[in-house]
Amino acid sequence: MNAELIVFVVLAGIAVLGAVSLIVQRHPIRSALSLIVVMVALAGLYLLQGAELVAAIQIIVYAGAIMVLFVFVIMLLNAGEEERTNLSRVARYVGLPLAFFLMLQLAYWIGRGAPGHAAPAAPETTKGLSQMLFTTFVLPFELTSILILVAILGAVVLAKRES
Repeated sequence: MNAELIVFVVLAGIAVLGAVSLIVQRHPIRSALSLIVVMVALAGLYLLQGAELVAAIQIIVYAGAIMVLFVFVIMLLNAGEEERTNLSRVARYVGLPLAFFLMLQLAYWIGRGAPGHAAPAAPETTKGLSQMLFTTFVLPFELTSILILVAILGAVVLAKRES
């Protein structure tokens, strides 16, 4: 095993453990911190693949700005630890087979390959990626910005209603 494979396995393991922690945590702040761990591990995986710009964006935008926003909203809404609820028998008997069926479908489609056209070739340089992002994909980029702004405004409105 070479060093690159070892680093990949370690980073992938950290990402998976962080994702599991994200799901099982009962306190929202701890879940947000687990999500930060996942984001940083993914940035490490991007670096391992030679995508320095994507790794930097992952750290600055997602692990930085978006997570600060999440933590701010959680604190603003004063969200605390949630109570555990017991699943009904119907939820168990329907949910578990449905989850198993969905996992089988996912494995089938991954093994078979997605139908349709091949994805366009990715730009090989940071300059090419930035040109593609701000010319070809400028509309989705701006729509994402507007969606984040609406989420911030919604959180502020909800917080003001409660106080």
